[in-house]
Amino acid sequence: MDLVFHNSAMVNIHGKLIFNIYIVFYCSAIILPHTCICSQFTSSSNGQHNKDPGAFTVATNGEPFPWHELRLPTKVVPLHYDLFIHPNLTSLNFVASEKIEVLVRETTQFIILHSNGLDIMNATLQSEEDLRYRKSGKKLTVLSYPAHQQIALLVPEKLMADLRYSVAIDFQAKLADGFEGFYKSTYRTLGGETRTIAVMDFEPTQARMAFPCFDEPLFKANFSIKIRRESRHIALSNMPKVKTIELEGGLLEDHFETTVKMSTYLVAYIVCDFDSVSGTASSGVKVSIYASPDKWSQTHYALEASLKLLDFYENYFDIHYPLPKLDLVAIPDFESGAMENWGLITYRETSLLFDPKTSSTSDKLWVTKVIAHELAHQWFGNLVTMEWWNDLWLNEGFATYMELISVNVTYPELQFDNIFLNKCFAVIKSDSLNSSHPVSKQAETPTQIQEMFDDVSYNKGACLLNMLKDFLSEEKFKKGIIHYLKKFSYRNAKNDDLWSSLSNSCLESDSTSDGFCYSNSKTTSNTLSFLEENVEVQEMMTTWTLQKGIPLLVVEQEGHSLHLRQERFLNGVFREDPEWAALQERYLWHIPVTYSTSYSNAIHRHLLTSKIDTLYLPEKTSWVKLNVDSNGYYIVHYEGHGWDQLITLLNQNHTLLRPKDRIGLIHDAFQLVSAGRLTLDKALDLTRYLQHETSIPALLQGLEYLELFYRTLDRRNISDVTENLKHYLLQYFKPVIDMQSWSDEGSVWDRNLRSSLLKLACYLNHAPCIRKASELFSQWMESSGKLSIPTDVLKIVYSVGAQTAEGWNYLLEQYGLSLSGAEKNKILYALSTSKHQEKLIKLIELGMEGKVIKTQDLAALLYMIARNPKGQQLAWNFVKENWTHLLKRFELGSFPMRMIISGTTAHFSSKDELQEVKLFFESLKTQGSHLEIFQIVLETISKNIKWLENNLSILRNWLLISI
Repeated sequence: MDLVFHNSAMVNIHGKLIFNIYIVFYCSAIILPHTCICSQFTSSSNGQHNKDPGAFTVATNGEPFPWHELRLPTKVVPLHYDLFIHPNLTSLNFVASEKIEVLVRETTQFIILHSNGLDIMNATLQSEEDLRYRKSGKKLTVLSYPAHQQIALLVPEKLMADLRYSVAIDFQAKLADGFEGFYKSTYRTLGGETRTIAVMDFEPTQARMAFPCFDEPLFKANFSIKIRRESRHIALSNMPKVKTIELEGGLLEDHFETTVKMSTYLVAYIVCDFDSVSGTASSGVKVSIYASPDKWSQTHYALEASLKLLDFYENYFDIHYPLPKLDLVAIPDFESGAMENWGLITYRETSLLFDPKTSSTSDKLWVTKVIAHELAHQWFGNLVTMEWWNDLWLNEGFATYMELISVNVTYPELQFDNIFLNKCFAVIKSDSLNSSHPVSKQAETPTQIQEMFDDVSYNKGACLLNMLKDFLSEEKFKKGIIHYLKKFSYRNAKNDDLWSSLSNSCLESDSTSDGFCYSNSKTTSNTLSFLEENVEVQEMMTTWTLQKGIPLLVVEQEGHSLHLRQERFLNGVFREDPEWAALQERYLWHIPVTYSTSYSNAIHRHLLTSKIDTLYLPEKTSWVKLNVDSNGYYIVHYEGHGWDQLITLLNQNHTLLRPKDRIGLIHDAFQLVSAGRLTLDKALDLTRYLQHETSIPALLQGLEYLELFYRTLDRRNISDVTENLKHYLLQYFKPVIDMQSWSDEGSVWDRNLRSSLLKLACYLNHAPCIRKASELFSQWMESSGKLSIPTDVLKIVYSVGAQTAEGWNYLLEQYGLSLSGAEKNKILYALSTSKHQEKLIKLIELGMEGKVIKTQDLAALLYMIARNPKGQQLAWNFVKENWTHLLKRFELGSFPMRMIISGTTAHFSSKDELQEVKLFFESLKTQGSHLEIFQIVLETISKNIKWLENNLSILRNWLLISI
């Protein structure tokens, strides 16, 4: 499941990736990464479990608990679950029972399961002999150890190795109030009635909140599910319904087909009253989109996209989707963007529903990519699952990478390539901080596992795969991942399994008796056509997955020689800083270098496996550009006259460089400024050619940094520089701003440019922009909200309208009435831009209340308010003063809490603010609360402070010369 994006270089937010992109589109956020939330240990044991074999662990009843590890023992493994659930949507609780068929691998006197917050009423055990002769089960003693969310079933006689047993458990619980486990969700009908449904979200460690289970990805099993419900509801699960039995009292019981072998976090069941639209894929799979009845009309685009994408994946992977049906459900209350439950994918409404009247081109792209991501998971994650959460990137990185491949083919008009490039740039911002972490890292507690769902696992994982694909060739890469999927179907895999498949990218069926694999009469191996020696994929890729950070490739041309040197790229740490040398130690990557020159536009390749190397250029060249098309996950710095040569080239004829190379140059230049390797005026000089730029993504890349600087200085109220920068922006981009129409015409990138430029122009109080937006807003109000405003400018119009008291109040009223999640997001953003603090306070109160503004949107709301100069201190003060109340709504370590922490602090840029945040975080640590995000925020604020200290005067002087 999964997604968010970065709009700024100054703030880093980690979280569940799918929710992330949605934030960028709607909040103009800075850096946000989609996924689920996990339950957390009690503060006494969080991250502190005792590994001493002699440790004495005590159950809740005071008796010794027979297991002291966080991970379950492997002496007993599940084979099959028979699961019965009866949720009561009036009393908001559920009763349930299960029978788990287990295989005993080693003799034991206990079975350890996960269980969190469940009331276990009864547990019995039957042997194969008991089942054969229909003997009643033996009652089991149940011990509970909540600190590890485990129960122990003590058996009267030892369970013997290689035998099967059946464990029966009766249990009950309340439907959860949050967004984890089996929980309640509500929505309001057009008639004003509030309706309740029961939904679930189990990834990564929340299935144990719904039923006792072996809640680790390695313990795959089959599941047979029965759900009892009222006749006014329907029940959905992973598999199609087999039959419905009528019971006394008007109740119905649905029986579903047995699932394929899968992990517990993919189990899914929902009781609701939704309507659906259905279609059939080419392979015969029935695809259905479900939503609340009033929003059924917004399901049609999702059905079209799902059918197209499912057909694509089946053909691309050469593996049929293994289930007979696929349901996609829009959930009214959902914490992340989506969750890939096998056969029953759940989505936040804004990630699945599309309203042509209020959904923009960015909304369509968002819905398409989230669907593409979740459908990719049906193979990467569901069919083949990582062995443990340390390799989460095998699921999330692949699904994110497959967005690029699938959307490019199925919806070429969305021009997804450059959006994907933004993902790589976004994660570089966070990965270049010392507080980053490796793609694959140890994670044990639920909180640590939860923190793995960030932009490193999603976006860096995807960017590394894209780099490897470019390195190996698309054909070999595709062959390798098909090999991987077929070899490990219905099983678990780890990093090395993937590298092995990519090194030997042929299927066993293609192999000959001599053990070699042939394709088109040519040997297929891991030998690359541009190298004379074999490349060990595993050796190369472990340098990217097992160490954190990103390399800096320093290049200097000297005659026919091209000198290369690699370092660790550190954002905010300069070479003259005392800590720089220590932070460089032991870092070495195997970098697939690509380059083009003034002499030859061909792509030249070299694998850099040492700290320094020299390449020979056969012809004299006036410039060299490395990292062709920005496919490599590294920053390039051109020493000597390198940058001057490229700036001259851009000014003389920018089209001699590929569009993505121009984007990459702009990105690298401003990143190098933050690392103290390039002066800001040099990077700004690089952007002067933009008035002639023919590539919209390149133009927007340059504009992004200039807008970022303006917003940073505006928050600090540095008025002389902001006024000059405002004047420069409106003067420099005036021709292209004046060309924009207030319509929905043109290509995707035409429309993205329109939205970005007009939004900036109105933010800068450009009179023609304010005048047009005000006119449209007045007409919309006079029509009682019935006037159709072009979707690409809708957020801009609402934001200008929200600046008057009448407009703000009317927008809040329309927010409560709107049935479109896309429109509600645009209105909420507009409301958060008010310059009146009392209105911002009212928004926060509504978010805390959770009725008009749902609790699921509170984190995004605080983030948006903190971006407003009038709301930044307000949002931060609210978090400090209401920390305990926030923890009642969101688990510590969950994506919303990480988003709230980072969103309200990481834009700070003064020493006083840094000290204030540091003291608050230290007070939380003394209470037992510690998160990686604390260190990320402190490092980000320090970086912001350093950037201003080093660059404010340079920017001030550059503007004085430029305007």
